[in-house]
Amino acid sequence: MSNAAEAPCYTVVVEDGSETPTVADLRNGLQKGSDDVKCETLRKIIVSTINGNPQPTLLMPVIQYCMPSKSKQLKKLLHFYWEVCPKYDEQGKLKQEMILVVNAIRNDLQHPNEYIRGATLRFLQKISRDAELLEPLIPIVRSCLEHRHAYVRKNAVFAVYTIYREYENLIPDAPELIHTFLAAESDATCKRNAFVFLANCAMPRAVEYVSQVYDQISGLDELLQMAIIDVVRLDCKTDEKHRPRWIRCIFELLGAPSHAVQYEAATTLTSLTQNAAAVKAAASTMINLVVKESDNNVKLIVLDRLDSLRARHGHLFDSLIMDVLQVLSSADIEVRRKAIAIALSMTSSRNVEDVVLFFKKQLQRPAEGDGAAEYRTLLIQSIHVCAVRFSEVAAGVVGALLEFLGDSSNPAALDVVAFVREVVEKFPALRPDICSTLITTLGEVRSGKVARGVLWILGEYVDGEDTVAAAFAALRRSIGEVPILASEQRVLEEAGGDAEDGDAPKEAAPAQTGGKPRVLADGTYATESAFTSAPSARLESVKAATKPPLRALILGGDFYTGTVLASMLTKLVLRYAGMPGAEQAQADLYRAEAMLIMASVVRVGQSKFVTQPIDEDSLERIMSCVQSLGEMAAVAEVKEAFLEDTRAAYGKMVAAQERKVAEKRREERRAEDAVQVDDVIQFRQFSKKGGDEAIDYDEDVGRATGAGELREDFISNLSRITQLTGFSDPIYAEAYVKVQGFDILLDVLLVNQTGDTMQNLCLDFATLGDLKLVERPSVFTVAPHGFQSVKATIKVSSTETGVIFGSILWEGPALAEQAVILNDIHIDIMDYIKPAHCTEQQFRAMWTEFEWENRVNVSTAVSDPREYLKHIMSSTNMACLTPEGAMSGDCDFLSANLYARSLFGEDALANLSIERTEAGTITGHVRIRSKTQGIALSLGDRITMAQKDGKPA
Repeated sequence: MSNAAEAPCYTVVVEDGSETPTVADLRNGLQKGSDDVKCETLRKIIVSTINGNPQPTLLMPVIQYCMPSKSKQLKKLLHFYWEVCPKYDEQGKLKQEMILVVNAIRNDLQHPNEYIRGATLRFLQKISRDAELLEPLIPIVRSCLEHRHAYVRKNAVFAVYTIYREYENLIPDAPELIHTFLAAESDATCKRNAFVFLANCAMPRAVEYVSQVYDQISGLDELLQMAIIDVVRLDCKTDEKHRPRWIRCIFELLGAPSHAVQYEAATTLTSLTQNAAAVKAAASTMINLVVKESDNNVKLIVLDRLDSLRARHGHLFDSLIMDVLQVLSSADIEVRRKAIAIALSMTSSRNVEDVVLFFKKQLQRPAEGDGAAEYRTLLIQSIHVCAVRFSEVAAGVVGALLEFLGDSSNPAALDVVAFVREVVEKFPALRPDICSTLITTLGEVRSGKVARGVLWILGEYVDGEDTVAAAFAALRRSIGEVPILASEQRVLEEAGGDAEDGDAPKEAAPAQTGGKPRVLADGTYATESAFTSAPSARLESVKAATKPPLRALILGGDFYTGTVLASMLTKLVLRYAGMPGAEQAQADLYRAEAMLIMASVVRVGQSKFVTQPIDEDSLERIMSCVQSLGEMAAVAEVKEAFLEDTRAAYGKMVAAQERKVAEKRREERRAEDAVQVDDVIQFRQFSKKGGDEAIDYDEDVGRATGAGELREDFISNLSRITQLTGFSDPIYAEAYVKVQGFDILLDVLLVNQTGDTMQNLCLDFATLGDLKLVERPSVFTVAPHGFQSVKATIKVSSTETGVIFGSILWEGPALAEQAVILNDIHIDIMDYIKPAHCTEQQFRAMWTEFEWENRVNVSTAVSDPREYLKHIMSSTNMACLTPEGAMSGDCDFLSANLYARSLFGEDALANLSIERTEAGTITGHVRIRSKTQGIALSLGDRITMAQKDGKPA
């Protein structure tokens, strides 16, 4: 594993699609071309060598015609060529030609130009595994350590390091040599390189050097300080006696001018000790880094580390919460969101008032920048969380948040309404004050969605004769004069309009146009809008006049708000009528006024004064409220339905949300407390007085590269095998397809089913969609009835259905070319889609924003709507956002929202709307929306295929 990690990693270069030059053409370019032609020819040879065609016959022409050139660009290309060219013959011995190469390298190491020396020393680090090449160069490399230019010396140190790491016998005294070099060196970079050598090859000498410069560590160069921190971290794993001294050293580095050194020092300090002062100092350093650092990516990384530190030492962070909130001065919304999440996790009853006060001050600041509205929404949601968790602050924040209800352009007003609705349900003591404030604010609300929320709260929680009277008075002011139609008609008459065209506005227009087309000055016909009738113009001016908020919403065609208004009026009348001591005359007056307002809404909705006529659903809902008020004395169930059932339904929803949050917290605690069966048992009596569990960087690297992943079971591997050719073909091929992150790994097994040798066998792949072949398989020779394993990597760049196709080419007897076309490999996008969750507001916002929609009609043999929903969720890897309580009970209708995210950050939304018919079949559709077309189409195809599978098992 270590050898694989240390092996050079080459970049695969895509060759030009034109005709590949022959060996003769390349030789001619090297022999007769200018320096520019030689550079281009050598570049082609390097690309060909990297891609599996080494061109061994061109080694001598390259030595003969390119090495004598003084071109610096050509010399750099030669370094690349020596790195990849075949240096050994078939017996594994060094080619004789390489002696000339070694001589040229020796000359470059003695070149008077320091940059050529330094580049050559850096080149030696790439060929450190070729001992026969390096051995004659050792004296020259040692002499470069004494060169007058630092550029040469720093590369010479790393050249010695790579040679000593591979072959200690070539430079057996390298640790002593570098230790002496380090003591006499003055350049910061050279000292750092030498110290890195000692840290990796002679740790005792590195520790000895740190002890010698202990008092000067705070003034050393940034790079050397970073290296010293690494040595301290590694030394503390094996040697405990120096730990106190190292802790003081790292503590001093927390105040280093370099942000990188501060971060590494803070991280290392928490791994060395659990002392409260040290942990708080490290946390304060990380917070200051986030505040001062300009790179948002660095901010997020440090915040993640701070959050993990908080999870282990939560009790020490209470005093730092206000420092964390200073991070909100950043303009990036992701940094703000992460900082608020950390602050909320640190909030307790001791500091919640300070936190809420800080949020309120942030809300009162003037909005600036593109993300101001989103930041306000985030602050309101945070206050919401604090108020729900700590009831003592709920009363103090409601008044401040209600100021945002009047801003129709502010999306945060919806969050305020949701917050107030939950507060009045959970805290009955706050209901009178909140309802009084809402009644006062009602005249300022101009958004339909906000108005519906306020009206619902008032209808549910207004109690008391005085409050009901105040609510009716506020409604009169917000609606204006009633009946609405009669008052609007009078305004039109006063403006000089035709009073009789209210029911037939379309007949007036033809009378004014003269019955024939009008011709403009430029000879074109006038459009209808060019000759608008005078009554129509007056009507438009009446519509554009300033009106009270609720009246403007109704005249603007928002009859959904009209239905909520009708329901609210019905609840107020029924509640007042049931109050002890209520006067019957006043109750009848309220009932008559409510019925007048509802009838007025219906009447104006059928006139010309509204933007669009009232819809049937709204009309039916309003008329049912009118009928309920007319029959409220005769039908007792009406009062129960309006006053008890609706509030009980909302109470159940709030309780379900609380259970969901509590369950999530329990799962998080179980995950934190969970231990693996093979974990080491910690005995407190035997444990050392150390810090946190030291961060194992090797383990982190292994986890990042996938080395720590659990191996898949054998059956799972078999299910991913795809047959590429038939059993009767000359060559049989099958591929094991494995998805690993953003890559698709193809492990192809080739079987020669003939009695002839297949020479120059090439597996040629091509892709369709957002797939890209990273490396081209090499050319092989397969013996009769032999096997060959070929690997290829495909890079995936988006969640779209992709296809891999190709062919196998080889030369049979008498060099006859033969080919077999491979079966297509279809990439399953479900490997890149994972279930995710979001709030209802986020889902609605994305649904409105995304423009690509794919509608799939339901056609399935499944008869149960819930079973069909589960089948779609399992087939598409999508999570259901609709609460379980909303889908409980026995009903023939089902509507649910689904959500998923891809590994590339793409959002996928779906809405399932189905109905079970009398025949027992399911009809309906699934609407899919996404920002890109590919994921919408791919998910639609997936659902169509899932429906063909029939009833799920």
